Amino acid sequence: EELLEMFPELGDIVNLRSKLVSNMLSENMRFSHYNTIAKEIEKEIKKGTDGIIITHGTDTLHYTSAALSFMLENLNIPILLVGAQRSSDRGSSDAFLNLKGATNFISNCKDYSGVSVCMHNNTEDNKCAIISGVKARKMHSSRRDAFKAINSQPIALIDKEGKIGWLSKNEKKDNKSNKNLSVKYFNENLKIGILKAHPQMFAEEFKMYSKFDGLILEGTGLGHFPIERYDEKTTEHELIVKEIKKLSKKIPLVMTVQTIFGGVNMNVYSPGRTLLDLGVLGDQQDITSETAFIKLAFLLSNYPNKVKDMFNKNLKGEISNKRLFQEKFL
Repeated sequence: EELLEMFPELGDIVNLRSKLVSNMLSENMRFSHYNTIAKEIEKEIKKGTDGIIITHGTDTLHYTSAALSFMLENLNIPILLVGAQRSSDRGSSDAFLNLKGATNFISNCKDYSGVSVCMHNNTEDNKCAIISGVKARKMHSSRRDAFKAINSQPIALIDKEGKIGWLSKNEKKDNKSNKNLSVKYFNENLKIGILKAHPQMFAEEFKMYSKFDGLILEGTGLGHFPIERYDEKTTEHELIVKEIKKLSKKIPLVMTVQTIFGGVNMNVYSPGRTLLDLGVLGDQQDITSETAFIKLAFLLSNYPNKVKDMFNKNLKGEISNKRLFQEKFL
């Protein structure tokens, strides 16, 4: 109510929380919830809504922002996901500034469209960052500036007075689509896994995914798993290779890096080249594991026969088109 008093022009901006299930912790989100949100968004856009704010728990907010980014094609309004690291009943809450920043951004950016995240840019109550929905990641369990742009930079910063500082010039231009909105939904029964590389791995860990539809391999370094035998202590690695080979013939396997910043390059070392030969996807990409998980599920839901070709394509800005940001990664 206070925000509407401050911004009466926001009558056409909808907070979808009032329309959906509230008070559910975000770790309980499933693909079916993404479909529900997308359906409600489509209804509001058909009514002529100028912008949408979705309040969301922070733990999986970046999964939802990525999901909506892929689902909503020809989007011609801004959609901002907003959360709070600290609840609104606390004096240090970030809830109000994040919501105020989102409303300011939407009301002052008539030419912008896309799915983004609006959260604190620093630990002070003075500025929020607008981050691409496919490049955002929660990087701290409790700090108010937990969300960062990975291998990228925020689209813009917006201060508490509503002043916008654009950091990505390409985003400021009119990028609205003249086509009608098209929504592509998730197959709610898909099973997608994420397996993290670690010392002392066993082939059984890979066997567990034999009945899944896809698997993200979160590798060490540039995209590696323990697949080489050096001595009698590493004979298990031969069995791991066999399991990866079996899986890759049944389901798509996608490599990401557990370093978070940086990208996959499986051409540098022999283990990576072996994984490439086994059919593992994701080489030369800087996509986050969370976005890769969502992208794979989206492609399996909508383009099941084109996953290998389409996963390597930059669909929504999830893959950086320029040299990775090396000078600052936190």
